Amino acid sequence: MELLVVISIIGVLSSVVMVNVNKARMKAQDARRLSDMHQMQIALNFYYDSFGRYPASDGAGIYGYDTSGTPVGAPSFLTPLVSNNFLPAHLLDPITNNEFGNYVYYRYSAGYYGCTKAFYVLAVRDMETSNNPHQSSPGWSCPLQNWQDQFDWVTGEFE
Repeated sequence: MELLVVISIIGVLSSVVMVNVNKARMKAQDARRLSDMHQMQIALNFYYDSFGRYPASDGAGIYGYDTSGTPVGAPSFLTPLVSNNFLPAHLLDPITNNEFGNYVYYRYSAGYYGCTKAFYVLAVRDMETSNNPHQSSPGWSCPLQNWQDQFDWVTGEFE
């Protein structure tokens, strides 16, 4: 009887530990995503400073957005940032590395969604520790579109 009590206590403690480990793993993955977004923003600003505009979009990714998870060897929105040494390497989501990726980008021309200047949108489709929006998301919108409704984390910048 005492052995059953000990085994059940160990089982309960194991469950608690596993839940906490899983939460810590999810927070670490989101921290990595936020770090990647910060690096991409800096690289995009270096690109803009060098070329006077943000990288063009090809619209070939999921829902027309350029994604970070393109097949190996295929160009993505990160390619010009890496080839110009603004990023050391392609940054990929810690979990979602298929062709859809989890990081998305699009450069819009002036006039889209009521914005008078050209701009880019950079986003994470899914964060582990939040439902839309993530608490640290700066958000991005134009008069006719709010991208925070589509992504867990999003930012943008005008040219």
